[in-house]
Amino acid sequence: MEVLDEIVLFTYIFSLMIILIYGSHGFVMMYYHRKYRKNIPKPKELQDEPMVTIQLPMYNELYVVERLINAVCDLDYPKEKLEIQVLDDSTDETVELVAKIVKEKQALGYDIQHIRRENRTGFKAGALKEGLKSAKGKYVAIFDADFIPKKNFLRYTLPYFTDEKIGLVQTRWEHLNEDYSILTKIQALALNGHFVIEQTVRNKAGFFIQFNGTGGVWLKECIEDAGNWHADTLTEDLDLSYRAQLKGWKFIYLRDFTTPAELPVEMNALKAQQFRWTKGAIETSKKLLPMVWKSKIPLRVKLQATFNLTNNFVFPFTLLAAILNVPLIFIKNAGPYWNFFNFMAIFVIAFISTFLFYLFAQKDVYEDWRKRIALFPLFMAGSMGFTLNNTRAVIEGLMSRKSEFVRTPKYKVEKKSDTVEKNKYLAKTKIQPSTYIELLLAAYCFIGVSAAVYFMEIAAIPFQFMFFFGFATVSFMSLRQTYLKRQQTTQQSG
Repeated sequence: MEVLDEIVLFTYIFSLMIILIYGSHGFVMMYYHRKYRKNIPKPKELQDEPMVTIQLPMYNELYVVERLINAVCDLDYPKEKLEIQVLDDSTDETVELVAKIVKEKQALGYDIQHIRRENRTGFKAGALKEGLKSAKGKYVAIFDADFIPKKNFLRYTLPYFTDEKIGLVQTRWEHLNEDYSILTKIQALALNGHFVIEQTVRNKAGFFIQFNGTGGVWLKECIEDAGNWHADTLTEDLDLSYRAQLKGWKFIYLRDFTTPAELPVEMNALKAQQFRWTKGAIETSKKLLPMVWKSKIPLRVKLQATFNLTNNFVFPFTLLAAILNVPLIFIKNAGPYWNFFNFMAIFVIAFISTFLFYLFAQKDVYEDWRKRIALFPLFMAGSMGFTLNNTRAVIEGLMSRKSEFVRTPKYKVEKKSDTVEKNKYLAKTKIQPSTYIELLLAAYCFIGVSAAVYFMEIAAIPFQFMFFFGFATVSFMSLRQTYLKRQQTTQQSG
């Protein structure tokens, strides 16, 4: 048994080392956040009004497409300098609705085209590349279907193209329906870490940042020079961003100008989105890390790029820690390992680092930051509950297993009174078999909670409980989808 105990301990300590390395990066971000806080990009006066192409990639967006097209047509920019491409790969009633809206806008004098393809080859990347072939604009703005650009979007972003080497201006995502539910509030907390701190700090410190797939404006020449859109990863935005910056193009990130968007309100949709983002990042890291290290960029930039491209590797090790947490309680109380477990308290550093990272992300831009950061324990539990879903994504990415670009369903949910039960896309979101494994993991982690209470392992109880609560909540909310499906089917048949 001692050999087996030592194997468990060694595996656990190795997993915690990985978690510590990635978790402690929050301290690095805080250091650069303070050091480069005065590095604020400055715009120039917009001397003329260049031609801009706006691309709206979409696939079955029945509920939000009209809202998006209306917002784009309401932009404060001359019609004659604006080209709008609705890149519609839809296979449902969205096609007819878009055709109708486009015809109405054309009658009002807008240069708007309804661009259809025979198939979804390359998914979103393929649609963007197809549209670029005929794009008239010097600049290309991109908005996903769930976004609503502000009227002054172009007036505000274009002046930041201050020299010929700036290839992208990216805005911060704002959340239309953040207050809809606990799920949307936690998503907002998580995304703010990336958009308020990570993107801002990396940009100010001279590191690589990424185009977030929407809410940004590209210089068309930059896209073409970097090799255009590629469809060999699920994160075509991250892929093109790195290829462009490796070619010497500079990006500008605007923390204080936001583009509102709708957050997923249903767990299976959120899991599909997280799976796509995680798997795509792994695919992109495999593709681009050799290019990063062969390039002539500074070592500090290479290190930060490596961390950014590989940080999803933390998920398998977090899952492993969750599984080993339970036997470790029994090992600790049956074997001579007390000094070892006392040393392991150092890994609380990763938790503190993560907390500070998200604390400053709220504090920097919100007056009610105290109310927002109070959700941090729920965010941590949710992150733990997503470890199985995201570990699957990491493994598939490493194995180069190709999968379809699964869109995140849009429900046009903006306020608490809005509902999704009658939404046709709700029934098309799938429950993965892994959801039942998450339910088993919740039961397993509850054993850990009970054991920690029994042995009075006070320090272990919060972490054991967060794993239990995370897996239980994620699996329960996923399975609840089955009930809503059946309810919807019964109502329709009745």
